[in-house]
Amino acid sequence: LRRLDLLTEEEAGRVQEASSLPEQVRAVVDVLAGKGSYASQSLQTFIETTNSQLYLHITVYEPMVQKHLESLQSYYGNGLETGPLQRLTNLLLVEGLTDIQQKEHDILQIEATRGLRNVSKSIPLEKLFLPLSKVSIPPRISVTIGVAGIGKSTLVKLFVYTWAKGEINRDIIFVLPFTFRELNTYEKLSAERLICSAFPHITEPNCISAGAARTLLILDGLDEFKTPLDFSNTVVCTDPKKEIQVDNLITNIIRGNLLQEASVWVTSRPTAARQIPGGLVDRMTEIRGFRAAEMKDFLDQMFLDNKDLSGQVLHHIRANRSLHVMCTVPGFCWISGSSIAYYLKNSTDQSQETTVVPKTLSEIYSYYFKMALSSDWPEKPRETLRIEQAVNNSKKIVGSLGRLAFYGLLKKKYVFYEQDMKAYGIDLSLLQSTLCSRLLLKEEMQSFTAYYFSHLTIQEFLAAIYYYTAAKRAIFDLFTESGMSWPKLGFLNHFKSALQRSLQAEDRQLDIFMRFLSGFLSPQVNKLLSGWLLVKDEHNSFRSQAISFLQGCLNTDYVISSRTVNTMHCLYEIQHTEIAKTVEEAMKNESLAGMLTPVNCSALAYLLQVSDVCMEETNLSNCLTYNVCKSLLSQLLFCHNLRLDNNQFKDNVMELLGSVLSVKDCQIQKLR
Repeated sequence: LRRLDLLTEEEAGRVQEASSLPEQVRAVVDVLAGKGSYASQSLQTFIETTNSQLYLHITVYEPMVQKHLESLQSYYGNGLETGPLQRLTNLLLVEGLTDIQQKEHDILQIEATRGLRNVSKSIPLEKLFLPLSKVSIPPRISVTIGVAGIGKSTLVKLFVYTWAKGEINRDIIFVLPFTFRELNTYEKLSAERLICSAFPHITEPNCISAGAARTLLILDGLDEFKTPLDFSNTVVCTDPKKEIQVDNLITNIIRGNLLQEASVWVTSRPTAARQIPGGLVDRMTEIRGFRAAEMKDFLDQMFLDNKDLSGQVLHHIRANRSLHVMCTVPGFCWISGSSIAYYLKNSTDQSQETTVVPKTLSEIYSYYFKMALSSDWPEKPRETLRIEQAVNNSKKIVGSLGRLAFYGLLKKKYVFYEQDMKAYGIDLSLLQSTLCSRLLLKEEMQSFTAYYFSHLTIQEFLAAIYYYTAAKRAIFDLFTESGMSWPKLGFLNHFKSALQRSLQAEDRQLDIFMRFLSGFLSPQVNKLLSGWLLVKDEHNSFRSQAISFLQGCLNTDYVISSRTVNTMHCLYEIQHTEIAKTVEEAMKNESLAGMLTPVNCSALAYLLQVSDVCMEETNLSNCLTYNVCKSLLSQLLFCHNLRLDNNQFKDNVMELLGSVLSVKDCQIQKLR
């Protein structure tokens, strides 16, 4: 065809990649070469009658592919900066989900693992859908996991745009990106309508469903899907034209009953990824967080006009080990960096007595919230409000968004649509305000508008504000949305109820909400938000009793879990650090022997994560008994350099340690 001047060299290359020319067509091309328009007509007739598949490819599929490439380049090329995205071009190759990834909240995962995975293999983005060796086959189902704010959707955009420009995976003819946000808007779909509704220019979806063109189907954000995937009760469907429930459609595609020739790439937060049975996943990858140099570059990008400010922010982040670990996640780094910068800019105007460098989660988010209300936001506000007007408006907006955030959190709902807004009595015109646009992001597609909080922790913070405010006047259990429950009066009863709920929640989705709720009772957060969202000094009425409730959760018989550690985090948020300080001092002086009661063991488990004393070496010499060692096992996993000499361990303890070293999560590198 190229010799007949009907195709460009690039188009001819695509034809050859898609289907090798049969011998008889080659022979005819040789005969007709150089014979002009007569030859073209003859060849067209010949191919049409002898090889309809090839004729279709030239006349129908090729223009369709070209239109598809142009459409993706136009949509995904907007606002995609390549500078800070280098981290996403190399993914960690992992062997399934670890226990902690399946069970714990994203933030607890980062804290426990210090933001580092014990993984030695990685895979470049361009090889993500290629065989790992000459004897293996390309993966059909690939899953990429990453905590909230790590860059999963950005990774998808980067891949699609790079592919559409022809720079990677040229063997793939169609890349079809979908988000679970848009899938939420359908009740029923067929495989072919799924393709045509999102990409109307694909007029022949049967070439994809029949496997005639190599296709990659991308499903981004499984954690945002409204219906849990149930693979054990999948209603089998093999007809690409049959309309079925969307969750059934997804499970049938993943199982290979539909679009069996297509490769499928799912992205998800780790806890949601466990819905897909491990036996169906051919390749699992993970997005890593920032390394030290990347964190510095990210902050430099944030504060391009002020390198000194960027350096000061980085200094404060590095000075707080717990915060530094959290800032390996870009989404969290942006929130923390913005809050600390806002504090640094404003601390000179106020006395040292009222301003303290934000260290706790609650303090960081309180500064972030004040910044969202002020004119110091990185982008210029659309309207300038007087301070009283801003306060009144903010209370109304936070009340509305907070209720949405709280009940969304309970239902594991992270994306909201216009019908949700109406159901919670949120005036859509309210969503146009500057404050709203800083907390709630909006995504407009042709058929729907979706709203979602700028980060999972923003939703949790607003949920906690709503609960804190409502608990002071509520007479029924706030966790029962209908209001039908036994009467529950007084803030402290509601605080205790929230604490019990968070300890009982199997998927730990209330852990960070509980930290924020505790933080609102700290003197520092009260100073920051009084007049805005809190009443000055009101925490004094509740704080000591709330501390007693939290400490009561630690008095258990040497049973330490991530729940216990989270309770210690709640005590830190409420600014009650006496227990932790006592144990940390004993660690420094190597005098822990004889003082590891159940409560002090809880503090030690917490310190193993956050204390600088444990950074280089975790020294637990001459202080551990069998019970204490057993209770700390889940935390000892993540100590890189562990010193356990002079503990008079017997065989039973050595068996425990042996079991720890073989666990997938284990990060111990040096053991003494």
